[in-house]
Amino acid sequence: MARSQQTFGKREKEKKRLKKREEKQKKKEARKAEAKQSGGGIPFAYTDQYGNLVDTPPDPSEKVAVDAEDIVLGIPQKEESEEAFDPIRKGKVAFFDHSKGFGFIMDTETQEKHFVHVSGLIDEIDENDKVTFELEKGQKGMNAVRVKQQS
Repeated sequence: MARSQQTFGKREKEKKRLKKREEKQKKKEARKAEAKQSGGGIPFAYTDQYGNLVDTPPDPSEKVAVDAEDIVLGIPQKEESEEAFDPIRKGKVAFFDHSKGFGFIMDTETQEKHFVHVSGLIDEIDENDKVTFELEKGQKGMNAVRVKQQS
């Protein structure tokens, strides 16, 4: 009796497999028929001079000639500015927590706040002190380092 149930299960699996195969074949034939009706094949897509996709080919009269020597590969070199960049900045201590060992300095030129840690201090600082400092890239942005009281 158990043997006939097992065979029944196998027959059901085989029926399902054949049904899937037939459905797949029908879908394939439907796609072929649709391709014949629409003119067949994959439709072409072109790009216009602005990079947009269009279904018409570009007009050859609007073609622009580009000289191979004019193409620059890589990042263009920065031109040296005539002014020498002064790494030492001036600012005012906006906030400093001595118990936690950090604070913020407001740059007087750019009005940006920069994080400062007690390890970046040369002199002791308090809130509203005028200071000089340098900027260094930290994990979350620019940090003030080598902080000294302004003389």
